[in-house]
Amino acid sequence: MRIDKFEELIAWQEARKLVNQIYDITDRDRLKDLGLANQIQKAAVSVMANISEGFGRYSFKDSKQFFTMARGSVSEVQSHLYVMLDRKMISESSFNDIYEQAAKTSKLINGLIRNVNFQLSK
Repeated sequence: MRIDKFEELIAWQEARKLVNQIYDITDRDRLKDLGLANQIQKAAVSVMANISEGFGRYSFKDSKQFFTMARGSVSEVQSHLYVMLDRKMISESSFNDIYEQAAKTSKLINGLIRNVNFQLSK
């Protein structure tokens, strides 16, 4: 199956869900630490942006670089979630839900990276 638009990538679709979860929790709870709220929002948006940018690149090497950055941004989101949990800014339930969405997104990004590695090895 040919994918013509980055919006068709399941990894991007799941990253979009992650972004919405992050914005929901940071908007709803009106975090006292606006810097942390801003940082986790930027990291989540970076996941989506890097997946779409990687898709739009013409070389597999460039695509891999952006997909790898997207995976790094997922880890950043997960790390910030621990700060929010430890500082009691979010519930354990919210932490678990968002962390799992991030993990799901990361696994899908790993699939994109594996595909690019396969293309590079040809």
